[in-house]
Amino acid sequence: MRLHQLLIESARRHPDAVAVHGAEGPTTYRELDRLADRYAAALLSRKVRPGDRVVIWSQKNVDAIAVMQAALRVGAIYIPVTGSNPPARLTRIAENAEPALVVADEDAAFRARKAEWDAVELLSFDELRRKATDGARPKAYENEPDEPAYILYTSGSTGAPKGVCISHRNSLSFVEWAAREVKVGPEDRLSNHAPFNFDLSVFDLYAAFLAGASVHIVPQEMAYAPAQLAQFIRDRGITVWYSVPSALSLMIREGGLLEQPQPPALRAVLFAGEPFAIHHVQALRTDWPKVRLLNWYGPTETNVCTSYEVTDADLERDRPVPIGRACSGDTVLLDPDDGGEGEVVVTGPTVMLGYWGREPHRGPYRTGDIARRDANGDLDYAGRRDHMVKVRGHRIELGEIEAAIASLDSVSDVAVLVVGTGLEAQLHAFTVPSESGRPSLLAVKRCCAERLPTYMIIDKLHILDDLPRTANGKTDRAKLTAATEAGEL
Repeated sequence: MRLHQLLIESARRHPDAVAVHGAEGPTTYRELDRLADRYAAALLSRKVRPGDRVVIWSQKNVDAIAVMQAALRVGAIYIPVTGSNPPARLTRIAENAEPALVVADEDAAFRARKAEWDAVELLSFDELRRKATDGARPKAYENEPDEPAYILYTSGSTGAPKGVCISHRNSLSFVEWAAREVKVGPEDRLSNHAPFNFDLSVFDLYAAFLAGASVHIVPQEMAYAPAQLAQFIRDRGITVWYSVPSALSLMIREGGLLEQPQPPALRAVLFAGEPFAIHHVQALRTDWPKVRLLNWYGPTETNVCTSYEVTDADLERDRPVPIGRACSGDTVLLDPDDGGEGEVVVTGPTVMLGYWGREPHRGPYRTGDIARRDANGDLDYAGRRDHMVKVRGHRIELGEIEAAIASLDSVSDVAVLVVGTGLEAQLHAFTVPSESGRPSLLAVKRCCAERLPTYMIIDKLHILDDLPRTANGKTDRAKLTAATEAGEL
């Protein structure tokens, strides 16, 4: 199976069913299939060939999805870049990917031309559509399973974006497993909260296309508007929700998500990308007992490689739920695996081809994440290897402190950082209060003392309305560190 065949087959089976519902309204499978064909013909007219890269610089919309499908249909590799990214970042991506073409929404195209961006040919969606021959239906490219399908650019440690290159086999191994696990069918309505450059969106789009279901795009401006998000689930009759935990925490804390009856259509809530505060997981399980809750884990380089389903037994736990066991056909091991903590190492069909422009990846993928096995054999996430620090000679995993503080009812979200160096190094906790009250420094210190060694007790507490987020919704630790060192917090 080829990734682009999913839409083609569903358009044949369910032509009048809704494929995508965005700001433009609903688009049927027949309409999306024809739009993808038109864009494919236009790409061929611009001499885009198999193996070429096509950057899609846009906010989430039907045209962006159609160009993704069009690129695959001509054998090209698509690269989604969120429209809010500045031209300077697009330039760095273009320097690495060397695309044949950049396709942009009207706003991004306007900003590029205002900045006199001329690194690569750039066309708006409307301009590209006009390049197509009316009625043209190019024959879909018949790729091999291990040919690249798309590249997702993530932030690199050196400041230069890294392009994670994903093959058709990589993506389909996850999508087919996930669709079976969640039992996605034609009647389902999947949310799309994540931007298209974030790997969470792969499930939203392709599980829907595999099953002939509909995917409902959450507008970027609504992504962290808690009351609107909570209402979106009800208004659209969402059956499967997937997002980072911070979006769900925000809806619980400020959007009244659990103050109304369970949304009648909702049957599964999936979350991934970061630990989910255990009291929010427990609140969801208690208030929505018939909704499946699944914690999915995996870096962009592997997509989802482990899964854990929340049960009633988790109502008694005081730490984040496990990341679970291997899935998607992968094998997941710890190194070392001696009963203690080890690095999560992944082999199997979802492991990326490599970083674009570098040597192909071969062998197991070392995630840099640290985990331990619990008594049931599930993996329990312990933190990032690069979040392990030394404070006055003691090796400390910041995630362990965060897990302890997150167990407080008064804490909705937390991040812990080291500020200063040497003997001046201090542990700072940044917390977002929950609806039940505000944490005090004394309460947080007492919580740490009850669970952790003395050298892991925090020194300072900062209470914030919310933690800063990266474009993908994860905690922006760099911004927290910079603001603290500048004396702004």
